[in-house]
Amino acid sequence: MKQGIHPNYHDITVTCSCGNKFVTKSAMEKDSFSIEVCSQCHPFYTGTQKIVDTTGRVDKFTQKFGNLFKR
Repeated sequence: MKQGIHPNYHDITVTCSCGNKFVTKSAMEKDSFSIEVCSQCHPFYTGTQKIVDTTGRVDKFTQKFGNLFKR
């Protein structure tokens, strides 16, 4: 193999928005990385679904088009 062409493969700390932290390996130049969802808070893994609607867009859609899709 050629010398000096491979990226630096090192440990990085990944931080989720839920507060979960874990260490993995990566070729990124950063030592830390932030993500929005992980296996501790993703609905597929937890079995619970939560709708985060801070601006009320779901309610606006339901008010505007709610009767259109009901049979």
